[in-house]
Amino acid sequence: MLSKTEILEKLRGRLVVSAQAYPGEPMRDPNTMAQVAASAVIGGAAAVRIQGLGDIQATRSAVEVPIIGLWKDGKDGVVITPTFQHAYAVALAGSHIVALDGTRRERPDGLSLAETVKRLHEQTNALVMADCGSLDDALAAADCGADIVGTTLAGYSGERDKTDGPDLELISAIREADLPALLVAEGRIHTPAHAAAAREAGADSVAVGTAITHPATITSWFTEAVED
Repeated sequence: MLSKTEILEKLRGRLVVSAQAYPGEPMRDPNTMAQVAASAVIGGAAAVRIQGLGDIQATRSAVEVPIIGLWKDGKDGVVITPTFQHAYAVALAGSHIVALDGTRRERPDGLSLAETVKRLHEQTNALVMADCGSLDDALAAADCGADIVGTTLAGYSGERDKTDGPDLELISAIREADLPALLVAEGRIHTPAHAAAAREAGADSVAVGTAITHPATITSWFTEAVED
């Protein structure tokens, strides 16, 4: 079993690939997502980010890299692993790291982020990644004991405008805060240049999803370019 330090070092300076499909899509199948994740690992991904218990379980059998697991539940507000029970289930499904909403918004089960992180650390071996939407979120999440802070929700939680590409300003601000948590840049990283810029801005690791693993969206980009 990898230690916390070993897992974090595997991510540092490396690419994380998010393999997710939306309900109703042809690829919305655990085995398919596991195959996509395994393909990303062949390409150099140091870790994979996987949504849903079935997908996590299938991927755990398909790859040997750390799995960042999450469970999206709901349509508005806190939907990324919204409660402790969701987080606990994600950990038990085989995730090395549990990703959850790391904003300062009220959580559906009434627990604070600090309580959720504390329980996860006490009751599982999983690390915790806090998906943040602002500098204040990242500061609070690190103070709560999150092992990793990500910019996943920048532009989606109501605190910051949605940037065209990664929120480099936020990445830089979090880096300057010198938090003890690993900093993962995530959100609207659509090109290798975006990924390089995120690293240059101070991210320890870069997570890419749509631009690598979501054919429907990638195809729509090319379709728009050709038809325009």
